[in-house]
Amino acid sequence: MNFSTLGSSNLSVSRVCLGSMTWGLQNNQSDANQQIDYALSQGVNFIDTAEMYAVPPSAETYGKTESIIGNWVAANKQQRKDVVIATKIAGAGLPWVRNGGPITGDAVVAAVDASLQRLQTDYIDLYQLHWPNRSTPHFGKHWPNQITPTELDAADHQAQMLDILQGLQRCVEAGKIRHCGLSDDTPWGINTYLKLSEQHNLPRMVSIQNEFSLLHAKDWAYLIENCVQENIAYLPWSPLASGMLSGKYADGARPAGSRWTLMQRNGIFRNTELAHKAVADYAKIAAEYDYTPAQLALAWCDQVNGVTSTIIGATSVAQLKEDIDAFSQPLSERALSDIADVFKRYPAPY
Repeated sequence: MNFSTLGSSNLSVSRVCLGSMTWGLQNNQSDANQQIDYALSQGVNFIDTAEMYAVPPSAETYGKTESIIGNWVAANKQQRKDVVIATKIAGAGLPWVRNGGPITGDAVVAAVDASLQRLQTDYIDLYQLHWPNRSTPHFGKHWPNQITPTELDAADHQAQMLDILQGLQRCVEAGKIRHCGLSDDTPWGINTYLKLSEQHNLPRMVSIQNEFSLLHAKDWAYLIENCVQENIAYLPWSPLASGMLSGKYADGARPAGSRWTLMQRNGIFRNTELAHKAVADYAKIAAEYDYTPAQLALAWCDQVNGVTSTIIGATSVAQLKEDIDAFSQPLSERALSDIADVFKRYPAPY
């Protein structure tokens, strides 16, 4: 297993980050225990979760994933120091989470305390803002005019961001969190937080996790360049495009228990004709070079310059093994060239 430094922090994290959002709905405690134990046995030391999980989010599953991880932590206390645990505070819009309200400094403090209790730990290594209080070009909103930045009250949002940083500072000073990060944000978000941190001597964001895959690479190269130059770790989520790049949804298939058989908050917006054509072409390349389609997509993601650690998720240990193996099988220059040819034909298929 290879490792990278998590941005400007002192944390060394595996190039594979174990995602957990299926635990508590598609997976139970026993499944999660097996996945964590297997991942650790392969050198993975980085686990990502969120207070909102499991997904799709609901009042019934809220906090379940953290609780499952907490049960593992309680049963393996001697290993806590060897695992980097990242979690996230939910943003506005979920009525069962703080009445759907925005992230505030006080909300951060309360949410951290609740996550610590569920995780059964004294500290969180990386505490992230799951999505900003403002609308951003994520979750299928990356096409022109789907958001309206000219209508943003920048001064008001900067005041909100300062309040959030002050809440994070209270948690850092109390020893409850070690580092802070972003999720589903933009270069303006990154740089505004960095500016406010420097101006007010507040915690510095060390990472950002955004959707990134062969089917959704909008962060290349502008946001990723920003991350590299400002020493912000870049953590791709959904590197398989919610499983689509594995090929399991080809020809309208819906395997029992798979994510696309569940209700999706934003619909299955990745399910487009162009995306399926791209997946089929990538699958042909995978077969030619003796990779599974999922391994091809993950190996590609790991080799994108500026990527720190890729967040993977699985519903079985067999899937997890397949995925982790991808990170020890670098793609050849010829394979990367073939992939690039397909990518240029389908740069934004959903």
